[in-house]
Amino acid sequence: MDPRRAMATGVNVEHVSRQELYDVMTAASSQDPSQMQASSKRLKQMLDMFGTYDALHEIATQRSFPLAIRQQALIQFKNAALGHWKSRKVLNDEHRVRIRNGCLTLLDEEDEAITHLNQIIVAKIARQDFPSNWGNLVNDLLAVIDTHLQKRYIAMSDDPRDLLTLRRSFKLLNGILKEFASIKMLNGVKTMANLVNSIYPILYRYYSQLAPTISPSTVAPQTIQSPRIHGDMLLSHLAYKCLFKMTVWLWNRIDKVSKEEQTVNQTRVRELFQVSTVQLKSLTTLRTDLIVGLIQANANTDPQVQRFIDIFTRHIRVFGKFFRRLQQLSAARFVTLPMCSDLILFYWSQVVKATGDAPNLVTDSNQAVYPVRYLVQGMVLFRESLAQWTPTRRDGTSNENALSEEFIRNAVELLVTRFMPLNPTDLENWVADPEEWVNVEDKENDLWEYEIRPCSERVLITIANQYPQYVIPLLESTFKQVAAQPPVPNQGVDLQVILQKEALYCALGRCAGRMKDVIPFNEWLECTLALEVQSTDPKQVRRIHLPSLVLMKSRYPLIKRRIAWLIGKWISDTSASPNNPKLWEVLVHLLKDRGPGTDYVVRLTAVVAIKECIDTLEFETPSFEPYLPTVVSELIGMMGEADTFESKRRIDHTLNVVIEQVGQLVSPEKLSPILSLTTLKIVPFIATITQPLPQLWTEAGDQWLFKSSLLVTMSKLIESVKAQSTPLGGIVVPLVRESLLPGAIINLDDDGLTLWLTALRNTLTLTSVNGAPALFELFPLAMELLASNFDLLGKTISIIESYFLLDAPGILQACSVQLFTTFVVAFKSPSTMTTNATELMRVLNLLLQVAPSNLWGEALHTSGLFGYIVSTLIEGEHTDYDKASTLLLTEHVLFLSRAAVVDRHMLIQLITATGPAHNLKEDHLWDSMFDQWFGKFDNMSEPRFRKLTAMGIAALVSTARPEVLKRLPVEIFNLWIDVFYEIKEALVVNYSDDDSSSVTSYGLRKHWELREAPESYYQETEGTPEYDRRKAVYDRDPVRNAHLSSYVATYIREAEAACGSAAFQAQYLSKADPTVLGQIQTELART
Repeated sequence: MDPRRAMATGVNVEHVSRQELYDVMTAASSQDPSQMQASSKRLKQMLDMFGTYDALHEIATQRSFPLAIRQQALIQFKNAALGHWKSRKVLNDEHRVRIRNGCLTLLDEEDEAITHLNQIIVAKIARQDFPSNWGNLVNDLLAVIDTHLQKRYIAMSDDPRDLLTLRRSFKLLNGILKEFASIKMLNGVKTMANLVNSIYPILYRYYSQLAPTISPSTVAPQTIQSPRIHGDMLLSHLAYKCLFKMTVWLWNRIDKVSKEEQTVNQTRVRELFQVSTVQLKSLTTLRTDLIVGLIQANANTDPQVQRFIDIFTRHIRVFGKFFRRLQQLSAARFVTLPMCSDLILFYWSQVVKATGDAPNLVTDSNQAVYPVRYLVQGMVLFRESLAQWTPTRRDGTSNENALSEEFIRNAVELLVTRFMPLNPTDLENWVADPEEWVNVEDKENDLWEYEIRPCSERVLITIANQYPQYVIPLLESTFKQVAAQPPVPNQGVDLQVILQKEALYCALGRCAGRMKDVIPFNEWLECTLALEVQSTDPKQVRRIHLPSLVLMKSRYPLIKRRIAWLIGKWISDTSASPNNPKLWEVLVHLLKDRGPGTDYVVRLTAVVAIKECIDTLEFETPSFEPYLPTVVSELIGMMGEADTFESKRRIDHTLNVVIEQVGQLVSPEKLSPILSLTTLKIVPFIATITQPLPQLWTEAGDQWLFKSSLLVTMSKLIESVKAQSTPLGGIVVPLVRESLLPGAIINLDDDGLTLWLTALRNTLTLTSVNGAPALFELFPLAMELLASNFDLLGKTISIIESYFLLDAPGILQACSVQLFTTFVVAFKSPSTMTTNATELMRVLNLLLQVAPSNLWGEALHTSGLFGYIVSTLIEGEHTDYDKASTLLLTEHVLFLSRAAVVDRHMLIQLITATGPAHNLKEDHLWDSMFDQWFGKFDNMSEPRFRKLTAMGIAALVSTARPEVLKRLPVEIFNLWIDVFYEIKEALVVNYSDDDSSSVTSYGLRKHWELREAPESYYQETEGTPEYDRRKAVYDRDPVRNAHLSSYVATYIREAEAACGSAAFQAQYLSKADPTVLGQIQTELART
């Protein structure tokens, strides 16, 4: 905004003082904490001043200022200005032009930090301003690049400033392309399309000029220390990255453009793909020969040499990234690209070549002859392209390009013998930090595209799936050879032999689904694996020299760990049964063994394997029961021993699965409320499981994932032991409280509320047991959540409902007014959704059933809740309150009906008191309420709700209130007739067993309902004590037990008696339709 315009419009604009801003940046760059804190506070104030961002950028671009101050200024600009770039309050157009121009003055900036920040800033500003307000950006960059390329390659200048400017310019252009490639909106896509069309030919020409500078004639051990060769390689790399971005963008949109554009784009993609393939082959060969020569000449340690090799390696890998990205976006189109098959097989040939050379030539280093990441790129591309070489196509025809059996066999042998065995680095990491090693191993699904061993395993799986006719016999024969050699625990074996065996077990685990029909797993387990896990020999490993490796005391942890993993893999893949007792004998031995020949990695792997075996559909408990005590105690012990919380969480996860599965030994339908619960097998371990939990919780601090897991443990335990969890309040109450504290609730709210609700549903009392904290003590917290945390409203309502089912009278005696006031707050909150408001009404309906009216009547009025319910009903759909939907208003009617059935006189008192409190005349209140009452009747779908409404009306009729009786001849009679004809009930005489003529009671035969309540009524509480509480409420409901005709007849007689027969006939019955009245009288006569 122009300052003069701001003054004219009355806006108070404070201008920044550039000197003060410079002083603030100076203080922010100091090492004095007090100055840094003061400057940070002042800077926050100054960021709202006009001209601050312009001044910050000016400070950053002044080369004469101290570097630390310039860096600090640009950091602040990047953090704050980009989000206010369009703001007129702090910037005007002159500022923006000056900032944009200033960005391009940093193309020869020497400081890397400033350069990186400038790239981010330019890309973000370009996203908003290009091409409308910064149309010359790309052209200016290309002009700079073209000028300095000519100086470097035509004038043959060796000025380092030229190289610096070219580096900065290419990186800046790459950042701009990356930014626009990420835009999904139409305008951004159009901008990117125009940008690609205009600069792709130019960038391709640049790369065509730069690529030949890296060739056998220019790159040799004698030349690579030259700064010029390094610069040529770097520029080729940067130019190619720009082409990479544009070509991938074209490839991703190739089927979304016109045919003409499609042809052009396909030509560009194919062109770059072919050039890249040729370049990859030649540069890979050149690089390999170069590094081998350097090693032979002992010249590979020179820093300048390593610097060149580093960029050389990264340049070759960027080709692989380009190929992989094309493949990820469309594997089907990728295999049709020219030279694709040659490319994939070339990559594989490099993998084969690497296996033929010395193992130390394959490392995860850019300086290696065969860098691991390069080989992994090739293996990934090979894996994802295997489908094109399957022997049989999808249409059933033979594929003449199928890979030969010899090729497949060699590939499998190469993977299993060379890349799948644990390497020295793996062993070093195993010994150095066992827990971290296991944690990394379990993340293999995330690592397979980056690590060679996980990648090899995935390649093997794919080959086995595509070529089972070759792979299965090969693995089977290898397995038989190994199985034929009985374990010999006292024989010394070379570590490499053990590593090969471990790799074979890995292959058999990965291909379990294919091998299950040819390998007798149970026999293998019995005769081989069970014996191998028993070995305790720590001495018979022949020493091998591994740098920095503390020699493992035994070879057996390698095999034992793999056996545990193998068992878990076969079971989780449903390739073997989890109900083999020998399986549990093996796993439990691996879990508990702490003698020589094992270690923590083996035990932790056994933990995971136990979870995978138990957490299956086929799992049955008899074979596992004998080992349950050991498993539970060992898991608890290991959780305390583990150093990392990730390991603790993994162990706890297994414990949770054990508790859950064992807790299902007795099906819910076989459980009586209390006694049969003692048959649950987990009950004896309640103390073992719960005793260490408080200490684990305290030690966890802010490790929210582990704390969440502990909450799940308690929930699973309570679900398993049912009513036996009643004494656990001493643990549940503190856990729930702490999980809902301000700092923890954002991380633990769901698990904390789940534990709370689970405890309520399974307990037998709210009061203290053995002096421990009682669940009743948490009820104030439930009210607080109900009134303030509307994100958790659904589960909070369920918790309050469980409290009502447990002890509604006790709750109301303690805090009825406060409770109902909280309900009013929740109803009135704009954050309360219609579904939640409906659930609140349903819970109040339940409360009327489980608590006497003298406990809720006065409190409903005092709190204003009853008045709110009635006024909301009266206003109906006409209110501005958007939650007054038909469904919600229907629940209001059901609430009033229930109140009438429970205590009609209390309801009359409440209605009478509500009128004056809301400035409503009583007759208007009754009329408006009944209009909604009868109007919402047709929206009730369940017969029991329609019957409740009819009974509620009948109860009000009995009071002989004229406001009610005037509705009798028409609305009330019609409502009753509808219900009478719909629900069809009959009284059934029950006779005593020994005397068929002696009537003992009358029963009600209901043709309108099923035997049980709807599933929604029980709220997934089957098998818990709360289910029985809900069922008891349902079974004693007058709606289910009262014969409607008799009920109505009784209350009509009461009204008639109150009014007098003659007056009742003259004032009300005579006004009814004779036919309707006759139908009513006929129905009532059946009682």
